[in-house]
Formats: sequence, C-alpha cells, structure tokens
Amino acid sequence: CNSSIIWNNYQNLESTILQQQFNRVGRVEHGSVALPGIIRSGSIGGPDTFNVGTMPSAQQQITTGQMHRGHMPPLSLAQQALMGTINSSMQAVQQAQADLGYVDNLPPLGHDLASRVWVQNKVDESKHEIHSQVDAITAGTASVVNLTAGEPTETDYTAVGCAITTISSNLTEMSKGVKLLAALMDDEVGSGHKLMGAARMLAGAVSDLLRSVEPAAAEPRQTVLTAAGSIGQASGDLLRHMGEGETDEKFQDTLMNLAKAVANAAAMLVLKAKNVAQVAEDTILQNRVIAAATQCALSTSQLVACTKVVSPTISSPVCQEQLVEAGKLVDRSVETCVKACRSASDDGELLKQVGAAAGVVSQALTDLLQHVRHYASCGEPIGRYDQATDTIMNVTENIFTSMGDAGEMVRQARVLAQATSDLVNAMRSDAEAEVDVDNSKKLLAAAKLLADATARMVEAAKGAAAYPENEDQQQRLREAAEGLRVATNAAAQNAIKKKLVNRLEIAAKQAAAAATQTIAAAQNAAASNKNTVSHQQLVHSCKAVADSIPQLVQGMRSSQAQPEELGAQLALIMASQSFLQPGSKMVTSAKSAVPTVADQAAAMQLGQCAKNLATCLAELRTATQKAHEACGPLEIDSALKTVQTLKSELQDAKMSVIDGQLKPLPGETLEKCAQDLGSTSKAVGSSMAQLLTCAAQGNEHYTGVAARETAQALRTLAQAARGVAASTREPQAAAAMLDSAQYVMEGSAMLIHEAHQALVHPGDAESQQRLAQVAKAVSHSLNNCVNCLPGQKDVDMALRSIGEASKKLLVDILPPCIKTFQEAQTDLNHTAAELNHSAGEVVHSSRGTSSQLAAASGKFSQDFDEFLDAGIEMAGHTQSQDDQIQVIGNLKNISMASSKLLLAAKSLSVDPGAANAKNLLAVAARAVTESINQLITLCTQQAAGQKECDNALRELEAVRGLLDNPNEPVSELSYFDCIESVMENSKVLGESMAGISQHCKTGDVAASHTHDAISEAAQLMKEAVDDIMVTLNEAASEGGMVGGMVESIAEAMGRVDEGTPPEPEGSFVDYQTTMVKFSKAIAITAQEMMTKSVTCPEELGGLASQVTVDYGQLAHQGRLAAATAEPEEVGFQIKTRVQELGHGCIYLVQKAGALQLSPTDSFSKRELIECAHAVTEKVSLVLSALQAGNKGTQACITAASAVSGIIADLDTTIMFASAGTLNPENEESFADHRESILKTAKALVEDTKLLVAGAASSQEKLAQAAQSSAKTITQLTEVVKLGATSMGSEDPETQVVLINAVRDVAKALAELIGATKCAAGKPADDPSMYQLKSAAKVMVTNVTSLLKTVKAVEDEATRGTRALEATIECIKQELTVFHSKDVPDKSTTPEEFIRMTKGITIATAKAVAAGNSAQQEDVIATANLSRKAISDMLTTCKQAAFHPEVNEELRSKALQYSSECTTGYINLLEQVLQVLHKPMPEQKQQLAIHSKHVAACVTELIQTAEAMKGSECVDPEDPTVIAETELLGAAASIEAAAKKLEQLKPRAKPKQPDETLDFEEQILEAAKSIAAATSALVKSASAAQRELVAQGKVGSNLANAVDDGQWSQGLISAARMVAAATSSLCEAANASVQGHASEEKLISSAKQVAASTAQLLVACKVKADQDSEAMRRLQMICLKAAGNAVKRASDNLVKAAQKAAFDKTEDDSVVVKTKFVGGIAQIIAAQEEMLRKERELEEARKKLAQIRQQQYKFLPSELREDEG
Repeated sequence: CNSSIIWNNYQNLESTILQQQFNRVGRVEHGSVALPGIIRSGSIGGPDTFNVGTMPSAQQQITTGQMHRGHMPPLSLAQQALMGTINSSMQAVQQAQADLGYVDNLPPLGHDLASRVWVQNKVDESKHEIHSQVDAITAGTASVVNLTAGEPTETDYTAVGCAITTISSNLTEMSKGVKLLAALMDDEVGSGHKLMGAARMLAGAVSDLLRSVEPAAAEPRQTVLTAAGSIGQASGDLLRHMGEGETDEKFQDTLMNLAKAVANAAAMLVLKAKNVAQVAEDTILQNRVIAAATQCALSTSQLVACTKVVSPTISSPVCQEQLVEAGKLVDRSVETCVKACRSASDDGELLKQVGAAAGVVSQALTDLLQHVRHYASCGEPIGRYDQATDTIMNVTENIFTSMGDAGEMVRQARVLAQATSDLVNAMRSDAEAEVDVDNSKKLLAAAKLLADATARMVEAAKGAAAYPENEDQQQRLREAAEGLRVATNAAAQNAIKKKLVNRLEIAAKQAAAAATQTIAAAQNAAASNKNTVSHQQLVHSCKAVADSIPQLVQGMRSSQAQPEELGAQLALIMASQSFLQPGSKMVTSAKSAVPTVADQAAAMQLGQCAKNLATCLAELRTATQKAHEACGPLEIDSALKTVQTLKSELQDAKMSVIDGQLKPLPGETLEKCAQDLGSTSKAVGSSMAQLLTCAAQGNEHYTGVAARETAQALRTLAQAARGVAASTREPQAAAAMLDSAQYVMEGSAMLIHEAHQALVHPGDAESQQRLAQVAKAVSHSLNNCVNCLPGQKDVDMALRSIGEASKKLLVDILPPCIKTFQEAQTDLNHTAAELNHSAGEVVHSSRGTSSQLAAASGKFSQDFDEFLDAGIEMAGHTQSQDDQIQVIGNLKNISMASSKLLLAAKSLSVDPGAANAKNLLAVAARAVTESINQLITLCTQQAAGQKECDNALRELEAVRGLLDNPNEPVSELSYFDCIESVMENSKVLGESMAGISQHCKTGDVAASHTHDAISEAAQLMKEAVDDIMVTLNEAASEGGMVGGMVESIAEAMGRVDEGTPPEPEGSFVDYQTTMVKFSKAIAITAQEMMTKSVTCPEELGGLASQVTVDYGQLAHQGRLAAATAEPEEVGFQIKTRVQELGHGCIYLVQKAGALQLSPTDSFSKRELIECAHAVTEKVSLVLSALQAGNKGTQACITAASAVSGIIADLDTTIMFASAGTLNPENEESFADHRESILKTAKALVEDTKLLVAGAASSQEKLAQAAQSSAKTITQLTEVVKLGATSMGSEDPETQVVLINAVRDVAKALAELIGATKCAAGKPADDPSMYQLKSAAKVMVTNVTSLLKTVKAVEDEATRGTRALEATIECIKQELTVFHSKDVPDKSTTPEEFIRMTKGITIATAKAVAAGNSAQQEDVIATANLSRKAISDMLTTCKQAAFHPEVNEELRSKALQYSSECTTGYINLLEQVLQVLHKPMPEQKQQLAIHSKHVAACVTELIQTAEAMKGSECVDPEDPTVIAETELLGAAASIEAAAKKLEQLKPRAKPKQPDETLDFEEQILEAAKSIAAATSALVKSASAAQRELVAQGKVGSNLANAVDDGQWSQGLISAARMVAAATSSLCEAANASVQGHASEEKLISSAKQVAASTAQLLVACKVKADQDSEAMRRLQMICLKAAGNAVKRASDNLVKAAQKAAFDKTEDDSVVVKTKFVGGIAQIIAAQEEMLRKERELEEARKKLAQIRQQQYKFLPSELREDEG
C-alpha cells in the first residue's frame, strides 16, 4: 500500500519475525523443512507519508528479501507445469519484442476514395483489436496479482497459467496489429515510432512480470506488484499514443484517490490491530492477530496495484471484474483481522477502535467499488428521461407477451400508467423551468400528447379488467400500449431508438473483443491440440469470424461517429446479423476443441474465451433484434444512398486509372477479385429478383430487406471491380471494367428508386413496366461487367475460332484427299486423343487461374481445328455418300459439344460455387468424349473389340479427373442413391472384367504372351472391386441403407438350394462345428442389436453388416453340411432351417436400417426387438436340425462348451483363493468332502470310458456319454471347490493346488470330448483315433493325479511334493499343446509377451529358493506359481508369434526359445523334486545351473519380443502398465457378464399375476443397467490411470516407485472388486430369473456393486489432478453418470426386490386356527420362529463384520476409510 506498515518492538517479542502464515491440516508428506523465509513490504514504488489521526513515528525498519534460498523445497507438479507455461510465454514475449523492432512494409497505396476508406477502416480495426488485446493483458495481469496472493500450496497454478497464457497470446497478436497500425499512421511527427516504442515497453514489462512469478525464483511480493504496475503504466502509454486512451481522466484520478483512501484506512486498522496484539496474553492468538493484520495490509497493497494495472483500461468489463475481485479479497482480510482481534482480547475500547477502523476500510472499499460499478453501468448518457423510458419500454414488452392473461396485462398497465405519469410531470416541470418559450411550448405539447395516450391506455385497461375473457378488450389494450410507446419515443426525442442503438454499439464492441480473444486463445492452443479434426474445425471457424470482425468494427465505429445517420445504424445492424452465425460456430468449435487440448492452461483459456463469446453473442443477438425493429422501415433510402456512394467511388477510381495512380489494395489479386466479381454478380441478380417480387407485391418490409441485401452485394461487386481494374496492366481494360461497374450502379440506383415508387403506388401498371425495363437493363450491365473479366475474352475468342472452323462443314463438296487411308486413320486417332486431352485440360483449368483457362481454351480451339481437318480428310475416304453425310454430321455434333464445353467452363470460372455448374461442365466434357467416340467408331474398321477398347479408354481418361476433386458433385443423385448406383455398377464391373479376361484368352491365340498380364490385371481389378464393395456396404449400413446387405443374404439363401456342391473336403462333423459357431455368433449379434437399439442406434449398421457376413458363412457351410448329412431328410431339414434363418436375418437387417433412419421411433425399436427374438429362435431351430443329423457330435459340442465355462469358473475361483478370500461358510473340514471327491472322480473315469467307446458306437450312445461326462465334471468341480473352501483361507496355496488339479481334469476332458467328436464314425486306423487314445491317456493321468492330490492334501509332509509332480505333468501337457500346429484364435502384443516372461524369472527364483529350503509350503507356492507362469508364457508367446506383423524368422525364434525355456524349467522343477527326495549339497548345486539356463532362455525371449515391437517397447512389469491391463480386463469381465444378462429372459411360469413377471423384467433391466454403468466406470478409471502416467505422476519417478506400485495395486484391487461385485449381481439376477435365488441376495449384490464402485472412485482420485481432463471426464461420466447410474439402478433393483418381497408377504395369507388350544400352539410356534430368525440375523451381522475386518487388512491405505 502507499504507506509503510510500522510496528513497534513488542515486549518479550523482540525476536519475532512478522510474516504471512497459514496453518493447515493434512497428511504427513516427505520434503525439505527448510522453507524460504520471506519478509514482504507492502509498499509500491517506495513509501508514502500520510496523516490520518495520530500516528507514532517509525521505531523499527523492516528488511525485505529472501532467506535460506539454498534450501528451497522441490517444485510440485503444478508448479512445474506453470514453469513450462512461463517458459513458453517468455519465448512468445521475446519473439514479440523482436517483431516490434521494425514496422510492416505496406505495398504502395493509391489516393482514390476507396484507398482512403480502406486505410481508415484498417486503422479503426487495428485500434479496436489492439485495445481489446491490451484490455486482456491488463486483466490477465490483475488476475495474476490476485491469484498469487496466498500461500504457494494453496495457489491455483492452472488458473495462473491460464492468465499468463492470456497475456502472452494477446501480446503476440497485439504486436502484429501495432506494426500494421504504425505503418498506417501518419508518421510525419513520429507517432508510428512512438507507438512501436510504447509497445516494446509493454512487452518488457510483461517479461518482468513473468520472471517475478516464476515459482523457482520466489521473488518478493513487492517485485510482482512493481512489475504489474509497470504493465498498467505501459498499457496506458500505448493507448494514448494510439489515440485510444480513456477520455475521462477525472474518473481515473478519482479511482486512484479512492484506492489510496482504502490503503490509508487499512493502515489505521493495522495500527489498531497492533494495539490489540500488544495486550494479548496468548501467544498463539497474538500471532494470529499479527498474521491477519499483515494479510490485510498485503491485500490492500494488492488492491492498489490492481487499480494501477487496470486503470488505463477500466472501460473493459474483464478489468472491472478483476478490480472487484481484488476488493473482495480486501473485504475478507478485514473481516478476518476483526475476528482475530476479538478472539485475542476482551478489551472493549481497543476492540471498538478496531471495529471503527474496519468500518472505515469497508466504507472506503464500498466507495471504490461503487465508483467502478457506476462507470460500468452508466455508459454514454442519452437523454434526461432514461429511467422512465426504460420502464415504459420494458412494461409494454411485458404487456405484449401477456396476451391471453387479462389479469397480468391489467397489472402491467397500472405500472405503465404510473411511469408515464412520472414522465409527464417531469416534462411539465422542465417546461416551467425552460427559459426559451419555443422549447417550453414543445415540451408542453409532447407532455399533452403523452398524457392523451396514457388516458387511452387507462380506458383500455379498465375494459380488459371488466371483461377478462374478452379477447377484443385485450387487443385494444395492446394497441393502446403500442400507441403509448410511440408517443413516449416521440416525447423523449427518440430516446428509445437511441438507447437501443447505443446498446447495440456496446454489444458489438464486446462481441468483437470477445471474438478477438477467442481467436488468440485458439491460436495459442493449436500447438497442444492433438485432435486434427477438432483443430481444423476450429481454424476454419476462426477464419470465418476473422473475416466478419472488420465489418462489425466498421459498423460500430461509423454508428458512434454519426449518431444521427440512419445509414450508419443500418450498416451496424447488418454487420451484427452477419456476425452471429460464424460467431456461434466458433463457440461450438472452441468448446469441442477444449477436451482435446493437452495444455491445461491453454485449454482453460480457450474454454473461458468461448464462454465469454457465447454470452456476448447472446447480448448481440438481442440488441440487434431490438435495434432492427426501431430502424427497419428506412432501409430503402439507406440502400439507395449506399449505391450512390459506390458510384462515386468507382468514378474516383477511374480518374486514378487515367492518372495511372490506381493501386490494388493489400491482399487483392487479379484472380481473387475476378472470382469475387463473378460470384457476386449472381448474388446481385438474385437479390434484385427478390426486390422486384417484393415491390410488385407491395410488401414494404421484405422490399427493404431485399434493397439492403442488394446494396451489400453491390458493395462487394464494386470492390471486386475496382480490384480487377487495379490489378490489370492494360489501362483500357481497367477503364472498361470500371465503366461497366458504374453502369451497374446507375441501373441499380434506378431500380431501387422505382421499387420505392412501386411501393408508394401499388398496382400502378406504368410503374411496374418501368420496374421491369430497369431490371432488364441492369441484367445486361451485369453481363457486360462479367465479360470484361480477364480470361473471358480468351474463351470468347476460342468460341469464335471454333465457329469459324466449323464453317468448313457447310460446303457441298469436300476438298480432295491428300493422304492415304491408313495415314488419315492414324491422323484422326492422334488428333482425337489430343482433342480429348485438351477437353480435360479445359475442365481442369476452369477451377484454376484465368491465365490457365485462357491457355487451355486457346489450345482446345487449336486442337479442334486440327481434328476437324483430319475428320474432313477421313470423310473424303468414305465409300458412299451416306457414310460421308454421317461423318460430317458427327463432326458437327463435336463442334456443338465443344462450344458447350467452353461455355460451361466460362460459367464455372466466373462463379465456382454456382449450383450445378460443375455438374454441367462434367456433362459437357463427357459429351465431347462420346461424340468423338461415335466418329471414331464410324470411321474405324479394325479387329473386333478394338474400337470398343479405344472408346472405353477415352471415356476413362475423361472421367479420371473427377476423382481428383471428390468434394465436387457430378450428378443430382443423393448420397444413398450414389452408393446404390456404385454398388450395382461395381457388380457389373466385376463380371465384365472376368468376361474380358476370359474372351481375350480365347480370341487371339497368337497373342498368348499377353495372357498372364491380362490375368494379373483382371485379378487386381477384382480385388479393387471387392474392396470398394466392402467399403460401400459399411458406408451404406451406417446410414441405414441396407439394400446391399439384404441382397447378399438373399443370394446366400439362394446358393443353399443350388445343385450338388463340389466334392466336400470335410465331414459332416466339421461343417456341423463351423455352423454351430456361426449360428451362435448370429444369435449373440442379434441380442446385441436389441441392446444397441435402445442405447446406441448408430451402431446398428455395423452389427447388421456382421450378421450379413456370418449368415453368408453359415449358408455356405449349411450347403455342404446338407450334402454330407445322413439321412437325406436331415439334410433337407438343415437347408430349410438355414433358409428360414435367412428370412429372419433379412427382416432384422431391414428393421435395423429403418431404426437408423429414425432413431427415436419406438415402433421401429419394438419391431427390431421382435425380429431379434425371432432370429434367436430360428438359430435354435438350426442347432436342433444339426443335432438331429449327428446327435452325438452335437452333444459333444454342447458338452465342450459347458466344460469351457467350468474351466473359466475355476480360473476365477483360483483368483479368489490366491487373494485369500475363499472362506468356508460353516464349520466343516476337508474330510467331510474327501469321499465325495473320490467317488465323483471314479464316476468320471467310467464316463470317460463310455465316451471313448461312444466314438465307435451309435450317435445315441455318444450323446449319452457326452452329456453324462459334462454332468459329472460339473459335480466334481463343485465338490472339489467345496473341499478347497473347507480348508480355509489361511492356507490359500493348498487351496490353489487342489483347484488346479480338478482344472487339469476339466481341461483334459475338454480335449477328450473334442477328440471324440472328430473321431466319431471314423475307422479304427484313422489318425483321429490315435488322437482320441492319446487324449484318453491324458485324461486318465490327470484324474489319477487328482486322486493323489486329494489323498496328499492333508499330509503336510508330502503335499508339496505331490503338487510339484502335478505341476511338472501339467507343464509337459501344455508344451505338447504348444507344439501343435494350431494357430491361436487371437493375437497379443509383444509387451504382454515380455510381461509374461518376467513371471518366469520370478518363478525361477522361487523354485531355487524352495529347493534350498526344502519346505513344503515353499514347494507348494512354487508349484502354483510355476504352473501359471509357464502356461501364461506359452499362451502369450504363441499369440504374439502369430501376430500378422511378425515375420517368419521372428516367429520361429520365439517358438524355439519358448520351447527351450519350458524344457529347461521342467528340468529345474525335476531337480527340485530330486532335492526333496535326496537333499544333498551336490543336488542343490545343480539348481543354480538349471536356473541360469532358464534365465538365458528368458533373455533370448525378451530380445525376440523387443525385436517384434521395435524401439517402442515398454516395460510391462511397470505397475502402471499392470494396472491399466487389469482395469481393461475388469471392464471386459463386466461386459461379458452384461452380455450374459442380455441373453436372459424370465422363465416360463404357470398363470401368475403380471406383477411378478414385471418384477423379473425389472431384475434384468436393472442388472443390465448396473453392468453397463460399471463397465463405463472401469474404462474411465483406465483412462485416468493412463493420464497419470502421461503426466509423470506415476511410473516414471524411481523415488516414488514403491508408492506408485502400492497405488496401482490399490487400483487393481478396486477394479477387481467392481468386476467381482458386478459378476455376483449378474449371477444373482440369473438365479432370480430362473427361480433359484431370493430377493435378499439381489439386494445384497446390488449394494455391494455400489460400494465397490465408490472404492474404485476413491482409488482413482488418490493421485489424480483435479483439473485434468480425464479426471473431469471421470467425475462427469463416472461420478455424475456412471456413479449415479450404478446407484440409481441399484436403488431401483433394491426397491423392486423389496416390493416383491413385501407383496409376497402380503399375498402369503396366514390361516388362523379358531380353536383355543390350536391358536395357542400357533402363537408359540410363531414366537419361536421369530426368536430363531433374530438370532440368525445377529449371527449374520457378526459374520459380515468379521469378513470386512479381514478384507480391510488387505486393502491399500488409499482405499481405507478414515477411522476418525
């Protein structure tokens, strides 16, 4: 502040350093405790002396500076980001300083009127842009001052970065404008150089500010405030040199005085607070008073600095906003100081003094802010009666909008009467005080007029009140209010109109400034915008707005300069209307681009600017509408005046041409101006036609609009004509262009005048006739003007040349031939090719420059002349007169087509954007080619097919150019018509190319050497056609056009019924298996289409395409299956069912297309769902038909699918067991289940024997064996799981051993079922029989292993050995599968492969440790870990090796090294086994040898994987990568569960009330909603986790590696919890629908999903940046969408379940016994049951608490709730 803060020595406090201090509570963090000590002074620019009351003299001097700088703590991530922003901004400032070293060099300008107007407009535009940019710089500076006022840890560094970005980006743009303005200003007195110097000073001040706020520099606060004050001073100097300084210097002086008054009052408050601190007994409270007083002084100092910064630009709303914000900070600090004083002392007198001083500060602050608000609200004064006219205007608007509500209209009328009465009294009072008698009489007359209008309105209001239902009375009141409004406007001397125009001027200024800021923000954000599409859209919209800003600024400045000029006001209105559309588009583009901008500061700046622009546009739209209503009726006069002004400008330009002084304006080129003139001539013609129509109809409003649009188009035409003339080197051509444009202006002025006369005399025939004659003359003048364009004359010359040459065809006798027939034929072909090529050049050049068109036209006329001579020569060689007449006729057709081509090219070059012009040009070019082909066909007598090929080549040459401009329309077909046409013609093209290839080979045996080339070309053509068909199908399906897909399905259905297929290569079983796969795929897709029809209809196209593809495969396999099926009836049934499914697929595809066209049509959705159900049912019929053909093999397929599900379930159980969450539900032991396991395993062995025998027996027995084995393995799995559970979670490794054993059995059974299916019905010597026997041996081995494991699992001395033996056998089996030639169904990434190999390293270390310790627990853990590590490695190795991008060499290496690694690891485990049997030292030494061999193999594997990926390989062991993988896996798990839900439907029930069935539907819908929401949640969490890695918050800092790993584990745990809870819910829903679960289980599952969702959100928030885009998206999508969706869906499900349970309770009526004894017994039984239930409830609660306590121990710290 402007006074030093003076402190006395406090008794016993001599060593206290007064410093701003903040205390906060938080978690312990690692970091340096040697923080910098800073003692800050509040003075700016040195201490000032002041006297307010009595103040003691200074007794102590405060030293400012930096303390302990060497112990600065490390910068936070937010501070590092701010440093990056400051560095980039500093570079921008330095570049701006360099650019400001020289003035722009403008091209020489003329001295004609248009040039002078251009200069003045550019000066006005530059001043406006610079002013708005300086406003933004000062506002940004004030924002930096306000934001950096607090403690560094509480500073919003993203907002600071946004403010700094705003400053630097605006400075960059400002430097460009300053350079242009300096060049434009009259520099005789050096004003341009002064302006450049002021701009450099501002850039230097900005540079100082950036250095002072660097977090690493930790400069004193005084340095920041000083730098900010320098920016304010430099900004004011710049504006003054520019002539745009604030005119009200008195206001600024008052503003600064008020700010100083606040500072003086704050100093007095500090002194009073000092007195309180001296008497405070509590040291803590004393320090709190000191800190609060210091903060008060600092905030006051900050307010003064902020005032200095924004004072030069106080007219800007953003600057006013920053000043108000600084004032609020002072107000809060004063309040804090008063509270601290009251807490520290009870001395009433001292507290009274503090309160009084605080009141003085508050009052001074109020005065300051009120002064700012008054300036912001008052604007330019319009008249004496502003308030009354405002009230009248607003109330009349309310009356208009209240039509129909008589009561409201009457109430508003009372308000209106009072306002007009006040205005009448004020006018009479002024009349009495008026000295001038005439003025007094005028005032009294106006007052009487207003009083009369008020009286009429009051009478109308009485009528409306008396008859509130009478619409006529309400209409009379409306008309009276309108008359009163007109009278008010007249009485107040057009005050309303002036106010509206003034409001529009302000709105236009603010909108232009906001648009300038948004463009600067967009340019600044471009570097960090990673989305190319959004960036291009933003650039395009910014360009459109930048083109509109000058017109808006010109209109605004012209209206301000000429407040009484109607033309200027109308120009502003028109400019405002034109600005709204591009401005709105830029807002949309900017908002869309914000999420794609990586730089947070730049994104925030862009978002804020877009929001501000949207607000300004809304105000501009309203202001434009109101002003247009007030100024509209005089548009015709304004338009006429505009046209006359344009005529004068053109006359002035012609004088400059005569003097040789006409120069093009900057940015004008001949081509651009010529194109503008051509396109504008069409706009002039269109607006004039509208003017004629409206004038003839007598519509004054639309005639005025048409006149305004005509004047605007003529302005553009005049500018273009002047630009063409200035760019033309020939003076005569320039003068001709200007003369023709003047004629257009003269005729247009007459036309507008006659249109006005037609309105005055409507229906006057003579007036209408004159109007038509003038319009015809204007049209002729327009054509002449266009014909003066360069290039047009050359085309006209070419047309005349063709016409002259064509006269040769009119002679009766052709000249004699001078060449042989062969020479004439060759010459004709050559000249035809040249002419065809020249026609293409004409088409191409019509889109280029005028010189290109001129050259192409001349070349075309020359080639035409040569071709015509060759054609006449060829006509002379004809044998008959008729042939000669035909040749001459074709030459005439070519002449006519050539003329049309040149005319079309001429038209397109004049107006490239004209509708249908490009289409007409393309048609004309094709006509030339076709007429040439007809002539060549007539004249050429060669080998069959030769002329057709020549014609085709010429046609292809003609249309090839169309593909160079795919954005240009060439026909009138719609998008879908084009797709259909291309698809149809593509089929014809494919068939034709096949025919060409075939006939070429049979036609000319002598040319056999070309057959290979023909075949290759035909194959390439076929592939290209296939590609385009696929692309078109996808494009068509996305738009709802499914005709092609329906046709494909129909064709596939037709092929099923075709004759006997070729000799089948496979058996019925092979085709059966494939058909089952495609049938199920169709059913799944149909189910998904049902879901997407509700949630995402735009994706139905892709699903329909998938159905089409799958059905095509199914139909092909169905034909082969039907041919190999026995008996024939089965084959016939298969074909019938497949065709029925085809019909269903057609209906489904058609409904999908219909729904895409009308996504909200509920009827179409219902039809699609019905069709999807029908498809699902027909799929089941196909499957039943297949089962009838081979019941046994179908049962094998079904059993294999069931076993696959069992294996997946066991994998999930292993995961829970490994996590230690597999707990028994009651007090049971493993012994209770041992006998059941052994008994069921033996039963499975018997089923295995039957299964093997069934392969050679009947299908019936095979089916029984397959079904029995599937049932038994299910039972075995359940009893083993129960046994493992009974062992308790204290020994999870043993649980895993047991479950792994049964998993091996299930896997072997799956292989056995598959082998049985393939071997069914085959002879004994078939290879499949050997595979069956091998699979049976593996099955027996694994069952035996299970039995051994069951017996040894309770023997602590041998169970580790048994587990290791089982693992070795399992790994050997895995290696056998790995060596098979089967290609995996999917591929994986090298990163995943590397991650799996890292597991081998860990397992190897575990194995060596287990061998050395010989402890059974270690051996069990090793066995479990080894099994999973090797299995995962082999699986991912094969998937990665068979990736399409992996070459054969790398694939072989990967497979070889994986095999060697596995073999080596088996040897290692066998060595561990030997150590267990014989723990000798030499045996243990072998462990290291084997482990080294495994490590070497792992190294080779990693090198191979890195070679697969290249240099982009990442460390898959990184916990952040693991977290992302787990998150995506959890999401996939949830989606899989959701898909299972989609396939559910309520079970069939006997007749029951509808409420129960509705409840089951609610179960399914709620469960589906929860699954979808949790899937989105986990995916969003994955995105947040990836962003944290990208930001460097986790994963990259070695120091934080442990913490990051723990955090990642927390995220993994939370994601798994969500996945598990969702899966549990899906199981509960399934069971409930099937009647196997209670409502209570559903309720519990739903609540668990909600709880786990909350924990995942907590895990995501632990390290996330709250300002990050992904975090915002997570919170928006997850917290607000997914989180709410989960909660809402869970609540709905809980309510439904509870309601069902309640209804069930109500429905279960109790039969009360009437006899006494029976009734007593009934009561006793009910009480007994109630007590038992209460006891069970209490036990369940205790159990739940125990479970949660156990799980709580394993949760990461981030997920644990605060116990306090």
